[in-house]
Amino acid sequence: MRRDFQEPARCRPDLVIGREDLCAGARDQLASGGSVLLHGPAGIGKSTVLRALAEEYGATARTVLRCSATESESHLPFLALADLFGLVLDDVAPRLPLAQRTALESALTGRGESSLQRDGLALRLAVLSALRALAAHGGVLVVADDLQWLDPASAELLGFAARRLEGTPVQLLCAVRTEGQESQEYDRHLRACPPGTLAVRLGPLSRTQVAQLLDHRGHAGLPRSTVREIHRTSAGNPLFALELGRALADSPTPPRPGEPLPVPTSLRALVLSRLDMLSVEARRTLLVASAGARPSPALLHAAGRENAEAECAQAAELGLLATEPDAPAVRFAHPLISAALYAEAPAHERRAAHAALSTAASDPIERARHLALATTGTDPDVAARLAEAAALARDRGAPSVAAHLGLLAARHTPADGTPGPEERRLQAAEDAITAGEIDLARDIAREVLNRASVPAERVRAWIIVIDTAGHTMAEVDAFFPQALADAGDDPRLLALVHYQLAWRALIVEGDFTEAREAAAHAAELAARGKDRRTELLSLAFQAQTETLMGHPEAPRTIQRALKEPQDPRVAWHHNGAGSARFRWLVMSDQLTEARATVTALLREVRRRGSVESEVHFLRGLAETELRAGHCGRALELARESLRLARDSGIGETASAMLTSLAEASGGDVDRALGLAREAVEHAEEDGDQMYLSRALGALGYAQLVAGDPAGTVRSLRRVRTLELGLGITDPARGRWQGDLAEALVRIGEPAEAQDVIDASREHALRLGRESVLAVLDRSQALVRAAHGELEAAVAQLTSAQDRLGKLGYGLEEARAAFALARLRGRRPGSPAYDEATRMFRRCRALPWLRQVDESLTTPEPEPARTVPGALDALDVLAAMERQVAALVMEGATNREIAARLFISVKTVEATLTRVYRKLGIRSRVDIVRLAAGKRAR
Repeated sequence: MRRDFQEPARCRPDLVIGREDLCAGARDQLASGGSVLLHGPAGIGKSTVLRALAEEYGATARTVLRCSATESESHLPFLALADLFGLVLDDVAPRLPLAQRTALESALTGRGESSLQRDGLALRLAVLSALRALAAHGGVLVVADDLQWLDPASAELLGFAARRLEGTPVQLLCAVRTEGQESQEYDRHLRACPPGTLAVRLGPLSRTQVAQLLDHRGHAGLPRSTVREIHRTSAGNPLFALELGRALADSPTPPRPGEPLPVPTSLRALVLSRLDMLSVEARRTLLVASAGARPSPALLHAAGRENAEAECAQAAELGLLATEPDAPAVRFAHPLISAALYAEAPAHERRAAHAALSTAASDPIERARHLALATTGTDPDVAARLAEAAALARDRGAPSVAAHLGLLAARHTPADGTPGPEERRLQAAEDAITAGEIDLARDIAREVLNRASVPAERVRAWIIVIDTAGHTMAEVDAFFPQALADAGDDPRLLALVHYQLAWRALIVEGDFTEAREAAAHAAELAARGKDRRTELLSLAFQAQTETLMGHPEAPRTIQRALKEPQDPRVAWHHNGAGSARFRWLVMSDQLTEARATVTALLREVRRRGSVESEVHFLRGLAETELRAGHCGRALELARESLRLARDSGIGETASAMLTSLAEASGGDVDRALGLAREAVEHAEEDGDQMYLSRALGALGYAQLVAGDPAGTVRSLRRVRTLELGLGITDPARGRWQGDLAEALVRIGEPAEAQDVIDASREHALRLGRESVLAVLDRSQALVRAAHGELEAAVAQLTSAQDRLGKLGYGLEEARAAFALARLRGRRPGSPAYDEATRMFRRCRALPWLRQVDESLTTPEPEPARTVPGALDALDVLAAMERQVAALVMEGATNREIAARLFISVKTVEATLTRVYRKLGIRSRVDIVRLAAGKRAR
């Protein structure tokens, strides 16, 4: 089919979610004139990628030939050949030799009795000649989907031609179904493609990519726990995931805890087509296996399946089970087979399977789960066993399991039971929060609010709803009056609400003073109500707030929060006293102790399965490593934190901010800018004043590293204004002051830079922030250099570098060495530059190493003889204008002046414009003439 596209169509990213890298490789191959063979299992997205690439590269070809085979038509000879050449036969037939033309026309039209046996050579040569004839007028793209269903005759002819097309502008873009991770089935098809064809295997999508796919196809808003289950059941297969999402959308009620996802009939037929070939007993054995969490032959025997091995072997022969001789487990070939088998079984058979497993399973948690799924109606004994199993799962660090067991316990708890069903639901919601299943926790709490009348249960539910809002607390403002009304005058309940009000004051209002007072009040109420957990959380919050404010009471409040008795749930919590102490250590330059503290906290929260705390402490450890100059390690930790945050939907803004800092220091500056802007956008949308200032700080730093000091000034001026309004006085909180001062010097605003330095130094001296003082001295040296005080600047930079090194701030030490090298001269191989390079390399600070290389590419201007009295005519100029004019007199270019004075080329140009106006001249040539005139006198 001939194409005359006016503009090339791009590969639509919404159609190839999760395939960007694969598409890039295939695109490069096609762009270089090569061919591509896509392969993978059914439903993995081969046809989608094929269509997208064909749409894009069909525009570059003179002729596009297409065929898409089906299993039902694979027995029809020459059908694919007819699809490919049917529309171009009239064009190419006259150019073929008579024997070839007759054979090809006979095969395509069905007239005559053409066959490979009778007309084999003529047909083979006809297909080859037809492709060459088409290629004589321009490129030819052959697009063939589902090669496995090509009729044998067409496959043979196409392969014959493809192997002989080298040097001809004919490309093949094909897709073939292959099964199994290590499958080599595509080899046969690859041999039928032109030499050098790129084989691209499409694998499963990640959980995040499945979530994006579901959102794109109209299934947005699914709880994360449901998306996780869809990903598990589909094994990342896009078609299966979409069908499961559609079945959920069509289902009037979502599956209950412990129940698998509904499997639509279309998928059941797809994966269970071989089930009818099993015996009845073998099907029952597989049903028991599908109901078990970790089925094994031993478990199946204990559940009464006496012939489990033989029945599993029969299922493996049919491809329903994976064959792993060395593995004792019974594993389904695809998770969807297990889900479809379970969904297909009648309810009474499923209950029977769970009843058998409730006594056969060795793990008490599994036994309790199966008992619940085998029982209908309420049963206090079953509920009690489930509650015990939930507590055990919680202690094992499996809060997600605990949440689902807790919901099962609530379902089996009688209305008049003690504890009641609502209390068990609330415990399940709190476990869900710990596991990072925020949507599930919120849904449970809202369900409790719809039914509960007990004030304690209602307040607890309100707190869960508020807590799950995270940094979007402005959205739950209306719930606080209702929570206070339900709390009445009970100090325990009031303490819970006022603790959340402290967070609201900080996040929504950006008022540190109000937040501190609300936390202190919450701690008093909790102490009166003998709620030690809320008291400790409130004290820890108060301590963190005081630390950020630079309040003198911060160390004392931390000690109060660390006093015994401690609650283990608070000790490791990301809002607990351990976290407050870590923050104080980082801000007090005690990096070694801070690293040990946060590492221990991270280890504990991982053991307990607390996702939000893990995200938080990963960021904390990344920040510590970044301060220490371990940029590579910091980047790994930050990226891990961001992946976990995106997966759970918890702390995405904070993790994007921290990862931006790590990328700008040790990774990709463009990625750093993108993440920082994302963090700023989210913080603004959420109304989160606290993290808005941090995100802007990250953006300013990334802009500085990217060589955009004017952008840095815009961003960090906003930070300065925000923090003044928030009441944050400790410069160790964001450490942006030195970056702002340096950027101000670069754009020719040394006076404002000095003001920033002076204001920040006052607070740093009061609080004893030694590393901040050293960084401020580094910035002060740049101001001095801008004023021409080079000797004083060198001395101050040398001192700052030495102090930063002793404090363990490797990256800041390297930045001081770099500034010192630039002052001393830009000669390749100079000791100063070698030292800066060595330090940045030790830190793995790749973006800064690139800055060193760029600095060395600008040659130092040749020294010129000083002209006595030449500067007298410049008395009317400001300090920066005098320096720029003096360097012009020495013969320096604008770029060289910018490098010497640590300013941008645009700033040099703007400064020269002002010089011309003040001196009544028109160009830099006039400045040189002015110097020459002074010399003549």
